[in-house]
Amino acid sequence: MKLDHQFTVPAPLDEVWLAVIDPERVAPCMPGATLTKVEGDAFSGTVKVKMGPISLLYKGTGEFLEKDAIAGKVVIKAAGKDARGAGTAAATVTLILTADGASTNGAVVTDLAITGKPAQFGRGLISEVGGKILDTFVGCLSDKLGASAEPEAEPEPEVALAASASGNSDQPKPHLESVKPVPEAEAIDLFDYAGSSVVKRLAPVLAGAAVLLILIAIIRARRR
Repeated sequence: MKLDHQFTVPAPLDEVWLAVIDPERVAPCMPGATLTKVEGDAFSGTVKVKMGPISLLYKGTGEFLEKDAIAGKVVIKAAGKDARGAGTAAATVTLILTADGASTNGAVVTDLAITGKPAQFGRGLISEVGGKILDTFVGCLSDKLGASAEPEAEPEPEVALAASASGNSDQPKPHLESVKPVPEAEAIDLFDYAGSSVVKRLAPVLAGAAVLLILIAIIRARRR
């Protein structure tokens, strides 16, 4: 199935472009996703999904098929499989970015193929849920880009004092990155994102169940 979505990020095109082609920057913004490995244009990771009481863990790989900075076009192909063998998911995502003043507009076309329990949602609901997930992603990305644009904080007094005492206050200080493993993301609950849409879909089933319970109660009453 093909899904179309639009979004806007309140940041310049150049900044958004550099972010979307960097898996380590965008993965933390995707609900349920944890990046485990990056090798050139290829990457791998996991996506934890919940459907009410049902939990699924997709392990998969992805690859940048195209990165055209001039056209602002990115094409990514990804595929994953539920760890328990309950379903698969494969997608080719085409993203085109365009400048809109100080903001950036994005058009996303997703060619999606899924099997298993998530496929029961149907195209309409999958598109709606996908749009809400994209909104969450864009909000996170906007916050990250906004934070990166803020001026750097002044060094702590102790650090400045130590640098002054050593006589190397004008020398650049090495940036020490944490070597701690990336924590796994919390599972994304599709029912939370679907909201009232799921209730509407289940309404006929719930109504039928209610009628059945009423009939059972009447039958039992007549037998007494």
